[in-house]
Amino acid sequence: MIKNFSGLKIVLGRNSRLLLILKISTLAICTLIIFHQDLIIVINDALQNETTSHILAIPFLFAYLIYRKRRVLRATVPLENIDQPKRVRRLPAIAGALLAATTILLYWHGSHTFTPLEYHMLALPIFVSGLTLILFNMQTMRELAFPIIFLTFLTPLPSEILYMVGSTLSTISSEASAALAKTLGIPSAIISEYENPTIIITRPDGSKLSFTVDIACSGIHSLIGFLIFATFIAYIIRDKAWKKIATAIIGLPLMYLLNIIRITTILTIGYHYGDELAIQIFHLLGGWTLIFLGTLMLLATSDKAFKTKIFINTAEKCQQCSGGAAPPNQAFCQKCGRIIKPEKIKVKGAEIAKIAAIIICIASLTSIQTPVFAITHGPPIVIVDAPSGQQNLMGILPQIADYNLVYLYRDREFERKAKQDMSLVYLYAPRKNSSNPRDPVKVAVEIASTRSSLHRWEVCLITWPISKGYRPKAEQIELKDVELTQNPPIIGRYFVFNYTPTGTVQAVLYWYETATFKTNSTVEQKNVKISLIAYPENMEDLPNIESQLLNIARTIVNYWQPIKTWSQISILISQNSLNLIASMLITLTALAALQVTEKRREKRANAAAYSKLSKMNRRIVEAVMKAEKESTPTSSSIAEAYREITGETIDENLLLERLSEIEKTEVIKSVIANRDDEPIIVWKTQIAPK
Repeated sequence: MIKNFSGLKIVLGRNSRLLLILKISTLAICTLIIFHQDLIIVINDALQNETTSHILAIPFLFAYLIYRKRRVLRATVPLENIDQPKRVRRLPAIAGALLAATTILLYWHGSHTFTPLEYHMLALPIFVSGLTLILFNMQTMRELAFPIIFLTFLTPLPSEILYMVGSTLSTISSEASAALAKTLGIPSAIISEYENPTIIITRPDGSKLSFTVDIACSGIHSLIGFLIFATFIAYIIRDKAWKKIATAIIGLPLMYLLNIIRITTILTIGYHYGDELAIQIFHLLGGWTLIFLGTLMLLATSDKAFKTKIFINTAEKCQQCSGGAAPPNQAFCQKCGRIIKPEKIKVKGAEIAKIAAIIICIASLTSIQTPVFAITHGPPIVIVDAPSGQQNLMGILPQIADYNLVYLYRDREFERKAKQDMSLVYLYAPRKNSSNPRDPVKVAVEIASTRSSLHRWEVCLITWPISKGYRPKAEQIELKDVELTQNPPIIGRYFVFNYTPTGTVQAVLYWYETATFKTNSTVEQKNVKISLIAYPENMEDLPNIESQLLNIARTIVNYWQPIKTWSQISILISQNSLNLIASMLITLTALAALQVTEKRREKRANAAAYSKLSKMNRRIVEAVMKAEKESTPTSSSIAEAYREITGETIDENLLLERLSEIEKTEVIKSVIANRDDEPIIVWKTQIAPK
């Protein structure tokens, strides 16, 4: 295998930086190949939806986190596991391969569910972690742990959580803002309007002005966006861990207080100057403006309350190695331990083989990878402009035997509220001469540029009202996911409920797809939710209704022609993915246990080597132990600990020689540590405590 890459090895050997670039490129490109469809959906939604626009900041914050750690990463990337016992030397790479395999299984499992995007985005950080372990080493993985975990913010929160938390926040915001307005002399009262708390203020001229605090006004979206920035700020602060945690904790109530002040400010402006100016200020103080102000307030509060800092002062830098004062042939500063000249990456055939194996595996996966949502490859659905507004042609839905397809209406009011492009309603009316009596079935076709505009039935009817403290609009009778097609797997959701305002039972079967639409000369892909709605006369009709809806749904799915099918092996793996994931996790747990066991065995063996050391070397090991407990065990702190133990000083060059000598016995080990994002050399003991 190595011989096949001998030419490439010679080229890379001339410049180890080229190998580093190749590794980084492999990690980035492979991640984009697997997750590009999901990232396009998330970014597209963030570009067009103000409530999720904070996601656009994550790539830039992630890039800064990597840039800030560049020196530490440059020092840890060349590290190898040759000093580890042979039985565990390859464990990080094996664990990385298992993590990457688990990611693919989780990805396929998610594609076989009703919520694939959430599964896919949760799998992304796991995949990056796996490739990092394969391409680099465990210490590099530890340094990249937070930036990789930070990518979980790309995962859209379930709408159930947003409604539940947002409704609670809207109630608290309205009550607090109304109370503040009263203290400012503004007559205000709270009523419920469309199941949302509404603040009514009476202006000096006697006119009334209402301000509805719905989910959007509750501050939940700004709070989520601010949570990203608060987490980011807490991490980059160069201070103690408790100060980082405290900064993150105080950020959320600080941000929510800012939202209450925003609402109170709008009420005050509306009271004195009218609703037009108040609405303008509302839009001005929303979204990114609120996040920006909250971030500035958090930085100021953290600085005043905890005396935190983000950048290192010049006076705090080591005078011996800063400013190019260190000797040119010195690898690290003997005073502070900072690494001056990191090692170069050693070019080996095994490294090149790993890169090649990853590329081959990813290339193989692309041949069976499926779209996040089913994509059609039929002719574009044409939308024409009519004098009365846009109307679509009948070709959007198929003609079905024993039914007459009738276009009913376009729900423009629902389009406005849900921020959709079109919401069309059709009817499959049973023909009178049909030999098999059937119920009429309504078809709602909702078209939007973003997935977040296509809401789930059970959330709108049950979760949202409950989160507001109101009685739900529906009583659930049955809720389950059903398979509409096996290849590719398209999953629909079957929801039967009693609609409480009218007391009627409804059965709904709905699913999501992505289709090509043509408006005039413009062709673009849109997100679509198709809902089949039936009204059974009694509960005994439900089995027949479910069968009827499934038959119509499968006819529509086949008519829309899914663009890509799965191989039989991928379907088989997807259907058994949970069992395979469980086996992977058990194997990873076993590997971790093996690593811990081997580490303990090694430390016990090193205790015997410690007893054979000379008296001076044992004192140096004791000094290392003391420095570990009291400070960072650099050579200078070890020298100070040695002086405190023995009452004698030791020359730094002699100390380094002794430390290197003891390291050969594996009683101590030099490792790279991170101090304020600077790599430093420290020594740690490798013997079991008594």
